[in-house]
Amino acid sequence: MKTDFKRELDCYSARRGRFDLVDVPDLRYLMIDGSGDPNGGAFGDAAAALYPVAYRLKFASKRLGRDYVVMPLEGLWWADDMESFTGSRDKSRWHWTLMIMVPGEIDEALVDGGVRVGTLSEGRCVQTLHVGSFDDEAETLARMHHEFIPAGGLRMTGRHHEIYLSDPRKTAPERLRTILRQPVA
Repeated sequence: MKTDFKRELDCYSARRGRFDLVDVPDLRYLMIDGSGDPNGGAFGDAAAALYPVAYRLKFASKRLGRDYVVMPLEGLWWADDMESFTGSRDKSRWHWTLMIMVPGEIDEALVDGGVRVGTLSEGRCVQTLHVGSFDDEAETLARMHHEFIPAGGLRMTGRHHEIYLSDPRKTAPERLRTILRQPVA
């Protein structure tokens, strides 16, 4: 039986046009850090480095009788001035960590190529589903950061998190599905 964590974990489900509070458990990820415009080469190189490691771990786990679906690419995003996300969208000032969630019992000896394994503890988060181009996220993020979070008596505590449910190489920009998540307290 193959495990699909997207179906087992509630935090991998979001609804368009609605902000929901979710409790995200501690999860383990393959991770690579970088900075700058995600349309640049470093971002693509980092994403390309994660997938071979993710599949190597999946096949090693399958040989041990624990098969699972490789999870989608995810990204943590931040900047010294968060207004560069919701206002100016100055991507040259962005920092990121690209990630792919992996089961807790993976063999870390199979991880290489500048990829590390880390645990992310987000806890309580606000999230929504964005459908459309990545460049069109600013309005939704502004509503999340400046309306929903303060109106609920919350404050942002961690890095902006995106989960890419669509492959941008195979999906038209207006049909891309991305979970937008923000840890809060």
